[in-house]
Amino acid sequence: MESNGEKKDWVVSGLINPEAQKSEISRFEREIQRLEEKKLDMDDFRRFRLENGVYGIRGTTDEHMIRVKIRFGALSADQLDAIALVAEKFATPKVAHVTTRQAVQMHKVKRSNVPEALEMMTKSGLTTREACGNTVRNVSSCPFAGIAAEEVFDVTPYADAVSRYFLRHAVCQNLPRKFKIAFEGCPTDHARVPIHDFGAVAKIKMIDGKPVRGFRTFVGGGLGAVPFAPHELEEFTPVDLLIPTIEAVIRLFDRFGDRKNKNTARIKFLIKKWGMEEFQKQFIDERKATILTSPGQGDWTIKLYDQEAPPPAPAVKGLTVAQGTPEYKRWAETNLFKQKQKGYVAVQVRCALGDIGVPQMRGVAELARKFNGGRLRTVISQNLLLPWVREESVPAVYEALARLGIASAEAGLLSDVTRCPGADTCQIAITHSRGLAMSFGDIFADGGKTLAQDEALRNLSIKISGCPNSCGQHHIADIGFHGASTEINGHQVPTYMVMVGGRTEEGVAQFGHRLGMVPAKRVPEAARKLLELYRAQRQGKEEGFRQWVERTGAEQLKKEMDPFRTLPPFEQAREMYEDLGDFGEFKLEVGKGECAA
Repeated sequence: MESNGEKKDWVVSGLINPEAQKSEISRFEREIQRLEEKKLDMDDFRRFRLENGVYGIRGTTDEHMIRVKIRFGALSADQLDAIALVAEKFATPKVAHVTTRQAVQMHKVKRSNVPEALEMMTKSGLTTREACGNTVRNVSSCPFAGIAAEEVFDVTPYADAVSRYFLRHAVCQNLPRKFKIAFEGCPTDHARVPIHDFGAVAKIKMIDGKPVRGFRTFVGGGLGAVPFAPHELEEFTPVDLLIPTIEAVIRLFDRFGDRKNKNTARIKFLIKKWGMEEFQKQFIDERKATILTSPGQGDWTIKLYDQEAPPPAPAVKGLTVAQGTPEYKRWAETNLFKQKQKGYVAVQVRCALGDIGVPQMRGVAELARKFNGGRLRTVISQNLLLPWVREESVPAVYEALARLGIASAEAGLLSDVTRCPGADTCQIAITHSRGLAMSFGDIFADGGKTLAQDEALRNLSIKISGCPNSCGQHHIADIGFHGASTEINGHQVPTYMVMVGGRTEEGVAQFGHRLGMVPAKRVPEAARKLLELYRAQRQGKEEGFRQWVERTGAEQLKKEMDPFRTLPPFEQAREMYEDLGDFGEFKLEVGKGECAA
């Protein structure tokens, strides 16, 4: 596992097995034809399309969401252009949505257009294969891998190798449920490792007087309606055992996971059933068997590289007009990440509510070609990252982003709200999470620095899911919300469960305290109340939001939410019974979920 001394431009992330991809797209065309000729059952087609990254859309039978794997978050300018083209030709609205696991989604694509959309992305080296379904999903990674001063080592080649190894692997084509993997190279948990089925955190151990690369490995973390904290699998897994370790875990899951009840089919429930001691015992035996019997053991070698090569892009000195403005100063303060490589920074491009339009995608792709050799990354905060920008080029990058209308500051901070697509498109969502996220703009703008830019509040997180399943990761937010429905004054009302004090760090997932339901229309003022209470009551700058929550206690905070749980009579204020982001009478309409199909 020694480095070969080469330098790698990780933007070159070619398609894995293009012949297989071509065959799958051809089959997609045939299956659509069979479906239309009534020669294929809709459920069978559903299983097939999910395996190829294509979901159903709420309220339709012939429109789909396409999820594109951005493996370990690495994206090229050409690939972003390909996504922009697909969004422009086929999606409604014409935007791409960056997910909390570094994938990209496009919505309301007509079924007849799906094969062409897949072909367009295949040409750029992208794949949707196993982005959905009961498979190993997109392998995610620290977005600052290779450039963070604090990292133990660059985890990129390991995430890349694992992603390549398990794509189309026989062991994970029909798992009991989905299986998610994350890599982290830093002491800071940028990748949210503890909420994954399998997590790997970089570690170096001295063995016989020599430093050996490996990982502290975890299993059984996860959110969803029933969240679980992870268990440590091994204190140190050497890199040469990384892939057989993951394969052994997946084999156990495949063989013993619950196939009768999808609600308890994730690996976290298997570990709960067995207990971690028994799981580890079974795992050790299974890994030995995997090493002896797996036909893929020759592919376990992971090719390493010294470091990512600096881009060929020359420094571009920008205009100085914007540099003296408060907007530029705020953006530079919040959206730049100083790389460990001298003279370079990574620029975070804030995608409002995770969405980015076609002109902006094309503009960012061209900007990347000019300033950093065409390199991009997706970030789990639902933004894009431009690494390897020369410091002297930063003003020019800002002005280019400003012309595109996406030079917003506060990336990854309080006002940069995380949200799932919600009931706009998702079949099992209860509420329109996008509408709630948009409504927070009003309270952040009110009074300027009093909320979003307040030093006490700016680093807090708000995360929203349209149902309890936590695609918006509400469990691990400082303030989280998930959609629900409650009867008030004899009427069904869209509501949100309010949660506070969630977090992750290496090996730890602490889930937010539940403060009860609040009607959707009253959630923004309830959120404002929580922020203002913390700002007024915290004991010095050293007391963080979670510490304040623990000191105050969930019961007291529940009482603080009580004034927001009521609504005036329906006849006096019908609009208060509506959902944010949707007009008219609220009706609880939840379809058949496809996450567990």
